[in-house]
Amino acid sequence: MIKTENLQKVFRTDEVETWALNNITLEIKEGEFVAIMGPSGCGKSTLLNIVGLLDSPTGGKYFLNGTDVSNYKESQCTKLRKGVIGFVFQSFNLIDELNVFENIELPLLYMGFPSSERKVKVRQAMDRMQISHREKHFPQQLSGGQQQRVAIARAVVANPKLILADEPTGNLDSRNGKEVMDLLTELNNDGTSIVMVTHSQHDAEYASRIVNLFDGQLVSQVKL
Repeated sequence: MIKTENLQKVFRTDEVETWALNNITLEIKEGEFVAIMGPSGCGKSTLLNIVGLLDSPTGGKYFLNGTDVSNYKESQCTKLRKGVIGFVFQSFNLIDELNVFENIELPLLYMGFPSSERKVKVRQAMDRMQISHREKHFPQQLSGGQQQRVAIARAVVANPKLILADEPTGNLDSRNGKEVMDLLTELNNDGTSIVMVTHSQHDAEYASRIVNLFDGQLVSQVKL
């Protein structure tokens, strides 16, 4: 599903050249749950952003579902992301002015689904995340755990094949964090591929493989 060959990302200023990713070669198969770990600044989020087509590599190759997308333009990346990739962030990234139903519905609106189909899909996603009773509530009326459930529902509402999660439990207490990791595990057991950036060794142990980065380089992989 995901394959990188000597992937590079270099940030340059007038005086400094920083290698965020230095020749990363990695393959993630469909249905895997992979955790990416390493110290702050090691390139974890940079790698996730490139995998999610939110950023472009400076060098090397990136293949998504067998297609070389290394040099895709922004419009091509946007089109490919729709319906293929779902995102879950540490900060939830919900829109305060929209209620639960409307936040979850957003990806379907962008993809042009008709109203009747949007309603069905949103209700299915809410049922799956056990937040149907909150559909009229706004983000500020929800706990952190409930907000992350809404964010996950939004990520899965279009049935993407791949979920990218960046520190999904970073703003949660241990109980809510466990619930979120259990939800991600259920999605993976149903066939969704998951790539997760995390600092938490406990969270990483939910994955089937841990990829360790250090100073922009892939230093080890551990199969669980």
